[in-house]
Amino acid sequence: MPEPGRQIVDLLLLARWVIPVIPASTVYEDYAVAITGDEISAICPRSEALQRYDAVVTLELDQHVLIPGLVNAHGHAAMSLFKGIANDKPLQQWLHQDIWPAEQRWVNAEFVHDGVELAIAEMLLSGTTCFSDMYFFPEAAARASRSAGIRAQFAFPILDFATVWGSGPDHYISMGIELFDQYKNSSLVQIAFGPHAPYTIAPAQLERIAMLSEELQACVQMHVHETAQEVDEAVARHGVRPLRMLYNTGLLNPRMQCVHACHLNADDIADLALTASHVVHCPESNLKLASGICPVTGLAQAGVNIALGTDSAASNNDLDLLGEMRTAALLAKVDASDAAALPAFQALELATINGARALGLEDSLGSLEPGKLADVVAVDMSALRLQPIYNPLSQLVFNQLSDRVSHVWVGGKALLEERRFKTLDAESIHARATAWSNKITGVSR
Repeated sequence: MPEPGRQIVDLLLLARWVIPVIPASTVYEDYAVAITGDEISAICPRSEALQRYDAVVTLELDQHVLIPGLVNAHGHAAMSLFKGIANDKPLQQWLHQDIWPAEQRWVNAEFVHDGVELAIAEMLLSGTTCFSDMYFFPEAAARASRSAGIRAQFAFPILDFATVWGSGPDHYISMGIELFDQYKNSSLVQIAFGPHAPYTIAPAQLERIAMLSEELQACVQMHVHETAQEVDEAVARHGVRPLRMLYNTGLLNPRMQCVHACHLNADDIADLALTASHVVHCPESNLKLASGICPVTGLAQAGVNIALGTDSAASNNDLDLLGEMRTAALLAKVDASDAAALPAFQALELATINGARALGLEDSLGSLEPGKLADVVAVDMSALRLQPIYNPLSQLVFNQLSDRVSHVWVGGKALLEERRFKTLDAESIHARATAWSNKITGVSR
């Protein structure tokens, strides 16, 4: 029984630092996070927590910083099994010569399930607790993520042509809505519409998706303005830039997640701001494919919400959102010729609360606040290479710290403890990834 006046909590995390994201630019030292059930009960000084609470489990993290679980707002998780198969090519050549043929030959439900588990393992090890995915066989991906206990948005792909998953737009939408109905009450999985890109789906279908999205109050994610070629071809074909076409079809609204957005002019940015649409910045993929640079500073000045994504491991080679955050911060400074552009705290916002906002989940995710879901990440700052620590926020953003993620909780449930998985079988994932590699490369072992 607890002492009189003391409260029982399930988990008490006693940390050297807590960076809650809200309030902005705040770093608490010698603080505690109390968790009851799947929610944060309190954030308070360590001394106060020890006086107020009796915990079922108390964890000393006196060399760690606690942050909200990271939100990877765009990727193609199963493509982790294609990691590194095509390099040093621009987007269209990379897609047409390598990726699409490989998908046609190898992708099926088993491939997706195994690839998503591999991706989840990597994301958990680098602090991601929620990810957005756009790929074939989303039903297999959803099963894998639900089993692992991680949060995810699955934007089911919609294209004008047949793929390994379906025969065309009607088929994709029918399967996607069925999946939406299946998961509409899930606390871990949400389903969104995923029209691939303005150059792979007709405006009439975009109008239909806009209406369905409104009816179901479902998010929409789409690759937009990724390359200059895409923009030029849209103007030649439709007489308007892709974002203006999306505006005309009704797709630009607070449920819209525009991925990449590398080639924007003032009118594009104004359309995004006016409609409260979101941008998902994927700097490392855009750099590797030489697609362009998202104008983060201009978007932020216009009030556009900017989230952060890794894109796929096939175009990035990793799913490390902490590393992506560092790249985003450094790239923004060079792009704006301003060392003050995208300071450390704003970079962390891109990977946390801004990602939650883009997915429509800001009321429950993206910051450490009482009443929000207990999606928490602990980063061990004790390594010699990180000393001395004058500013843990600066160290978090500008160092490579994915290997220092020690613990991950989703809804108060431990998914990673001292870098050991609690819901995944690492040996099995490794063996299946190796088997797929051998199959794809024709190696017999």
